[in-house]
Amino acid sequence: MQRTVRVLAGILFLALVLGGAWAAEPYIYPAKGQSPQQTEKDKSECYTWAKQQTGFDPMLPPPAAPPPPSSPQADGQVVHGAARGAALGAIGGAIAGDAGKGAAIGAATGGALGGMRRRSEYKHEEQQYQQQVQQQQAQYNQQRGDYDRAYSACMDARGYVLK
Repeated sequence: MQRTVRVLAGILFLALVLGGAWAAEPYIYPAKGQSPQQTEKDKSECYTWAKQQTGFDPMLPPPAAPPPPSSPQADGQVVHGAARGAALGAIGGAIAGDAGKGAAIGAATGGALGGMRRRSEYKHEEQQYQQQVQQQQAQYNQQRGDYDRAYSACMDARGYVLK
């Protein structure tokens, strides 16, 4: 289920970024009666100029989302915690007279603590992942906005109305 949520989050991120890129294309009206050929030439020249000014190319796909953190079940912290707990429990149980029982209790306790630690780490990693995705999206949107303003300024200077 957690993997499904991460995959859906990544798809949503791409949809927002790509959707924003497609929706951002302005309507261009040749206010000074420019021909279709002149309009295409001006659009191409303004695209090149805006790209040079901002360093952003709207024709390139947005950067890929970073890989999501691995799931809590992906590593052996539970097993390691259980092994450490069993060793300590066996020592404690030996002192009390029943090493086997102490080892079993220690293994259960150590495994539970290892699992809780991994889940806590995973939540922290998930929060960092979400922050990274949001920062990447904000940076992309900022660059796209800069490009759009430069492109609009160029087309406006050539006698077009953009909406």
